[in-house]
Amino acid sequence: MGLATARAFAESGAAVALTDINAEALEAAAKDLTDAGHRVLALTCDVSDEEQVAAAADRTVETFGRLDVAFNNAGIQIPPCDAADDPVEVFDRVNAINLRGVWACMKHELRHMRAQGSGAIVNCSSLGGLVGIPGRAAYHASKHGVIGLTKSAALEYAPRGIRINAICPGTIDTPMISDMIVKGELDRAQAEADQPINRLGRAEEMAQAVLWLASPGASFVIGVALPVDGGYVAR
Repeated sequence: MGLATARAFAESGAAVALTDINAEALEAAAKDLTDAGHRVLALTCDVSDEEQVAAAADRTVETFGRLDVAFNNAGIQIPPCDAADDPVEVFDRVNAINLRGVWACMKHELRHMRAQGSGAIVNCSSLGGLVGIPGRAAYHASKHGVIGLTKSAALEYAPRGIRINAICPGTIDTPMISDMIVKGELDRAQAEADQPINRLGRAEEMAQAVLWLASPGASFVIGVALPVDGGYVAR
């Protein structure tokens, strides 16, 4: 979803900064966009490390002169687990990336946007930020937290010219979901049936939602948690 969104912004004329903990994947993504003629900055970053996040934000502004839009998308999934058996290490890890990582990214993006008096931030929550599912308590806690961060920060920064929103993807055809299917943690047929549109979502569809939320077309949209889920939470 992150790469699809970066590509959508680049094709719309934006210079893009890519961040990823996986240096190999980052290099491949940057080359793909650079070869297509886009302006790209590639930054290796572990979002659970606030110092790395701050450095990435600073480097982006040093390189391009400003920061207009940010999509905070890094996240991990964890195997289903009975809530009574969840190891604290797993809870801490999923929240370090999915929740504290979004908090750190938003914090350091806002430092720059506050100074320039403008900007748009889109955080990636999940349908798991809107509903509960048995066996997913720790993961859903992290994604519910993203929505709380989004709403509170949106109210704080709306008067300062900065819009903050979130998307809540359903089950999207990504490498993470493919890995869950292979491991038996998710049944593809059931996942498709659970979404009234009767298919998995596509990364490009998430990218278009982010592009809209960051655009002037969404200039009056503040603090929303937008389901992009094929109808899952509409039931």
